Amino acid sequence: MKTTELYDLTKTIAAPLLESFKYPWLCLGKIKEFIVELGKKLDKEVFEEIAENVWIAKSAKIFPSAYIEGPCIIDENSEVRQCAFIRGSVIVGKNCVVGNSTEMKNSIIFDNVQVPHFNYVGDSILGHRSHLGAGAVTSNVKSDKTLVTINLDGEKIETGLKKFGAMVGDFTEVGCNSVLCPGTVIGRNCTIYPLSRVRGFLKENSIFKSEENIVTKV
Repeated sequence: MKTTELYDLTKTIAAPLLESFKYPWLCLGKIKEFIVELGKKLDKEVFEEIAENVWIAKSAKIFPSAYIEGPCIIDENSEVRQCAFIRGSVIVGKNCVVGNSTEMKNSIIFDNVQVPHFNYVGDSILGHRSHLGAGAVTSNVKSDKTLVTINLDGEKIETGLKKFGAMVGDFTEVGCNSVLCPGTVIGRNCTIYPLSRVRGFLKENSIFKSEENIVTKV
């Protein structure tokens, strides 16, 4: 579950933030201030500050109906499509897709990530080349509003966070209309079947068919 076990930090502009923390969820409370400081240092030949603390790469494509609240950085060659709603404290990597009616807040998505259709990503980190199928969401607050814990082989790891969605490792595919419950940590190169409810820790190279049927990729 360590940051370097889940993510290739060469694939995000947020590497200086993430490499400071052994576990990636520990950076969630620091994303906002990191963006504000990083934005001031971005190359003005590459990025344009289109609104206060909103930096968009000149090569990015932002559809007119998208709403972007700062602080936010959209990196090169990414698309933010129709009616996307970015609520602030979001870093979108290079060559990403934030799709129609997708909502995001306080999250980092690495380079080459796609959240293309009706997704919600809150208080989460999506690794390089990960993908959320249509309607897949990260649930970031428990129904009883208590602090989020991570379930690791029956042991509960305290996070101290009220809002914590999912840490999704590099190259992981999440099937359509799946829900990643609060405190979900998914290793690299996993596949989540459509209509799944995932919680706790899923080790790398796993195929999640159901809670009772998880197999290792050959």
